[in-house]
Amino acid sequence: MQQPAGSLRPDRAHSAPEPAEPLPHSRPGPVHWLVTAVALAAVIAAACVTGPREDPAPARAVAPAAATRAPDALAARYPLECGPGGGPDVVQQVTSDLDHDGRPETVAVVRCRAGGGTPPSGVYLLAEPRAYGEPPRVLATLVDPKEKMTVTGLTVTEGTVSATLLGYSAPSVPRCCPDMQRTVEWHWKNGKFVLRARPVAGSV
Repeated sequence: MQQPAGSLRPDRAHSAPEPAEPLPHSRPGPVHWLVTAVALAAVIAAACVTGPREDPAPARAVAPAAATRAPDALAARYPLECGPGGGPDVVQQVTSDLDHDGRPETVAVVRCRAGGGTPPSGVYLLAEPRAYGEPPRVLATLVDPKEKMTVTGLTVTEGTVSATLLGYSAPSVPRCCPDMQRTVEWHWKNGKFVLRARPVAGSV
């Protein structure tokens, strides 16, 4: 099926937000600021999607019923490396026609299943499968679990994906209790996602 210009595909661009602010109970020093800023910048470096959705290989026909159905995050295969017995766990999924091509996409927050603790989150952009019966395609990784962030508050409205990233100011901070946070937004504009960090509460 011919794709409109400016549809989604997993090319990448770079955009970095301001350094995150600490939660009220924690005041890390300059080294801690640097650690968190680098982590957030790495997340953002892998977060943009540009160009048309057309794949290099010819796509097989998709059943008519599947052409307008939002991709099911539970059926997708994610680039996660989970230990034995700890497969992917979809924490949240939201759907929207992000590129206004008449077909919905799904944005999913996913992490490895674990008996305790808080495994890091990944945020993935999903599109319809190439053929009926196949799993949805992972078009892009907006947040990589390797950055060890926890993602909360995922919303999608009018072509904008919003989420809050929770992180750690130092390796010594318990993994249960992130002490840094920043809300970010991915805007679909001119055929690509543009990532922007929202102002920290109380800042000018």
